[in-house]
Amino acid sequence: MASDNVLEFTDSNFETEVINSSTPVLVDFWATWCAPCKAIAPTIDTVADEYGEKVKIGKVNVDDNPDTPGKFGVRGIPTLILFKDGQVIDQLVGAVSKSQLEELINKAL
Repeated sequence: MASDNVLEFTDSNFETEVINSSTPVLVDFWATWCAPCKAIAPTIDTVADEYGEKVKIGKVNVDDNPDTPGKFGVRGIPTLILFKDGQVIDQLVGAVSKSQLEELINKAL
């Protein structure tokens, strides 16, 4: 992960970092072998840097953490899910543009 503002979420820290967060959280469900996931990674880094502390942004590797994607019905990757106050606000699937990401995040601000 290129940006220090992009966190790593796991099955073990997901509840603490995402569900119990007082800040909106954007979660990128991804895998190392996924070409569209790699394609949007720089965009995620940029958005994480731009939004700073307003939104927590992190990634869940679906191969290393199989429980969390299952709980949220992740069937394809990349899947981006926006959480606020522990609830799913919205989600996007696939390699999305920066403007689509910003539009998604702004729903929680």
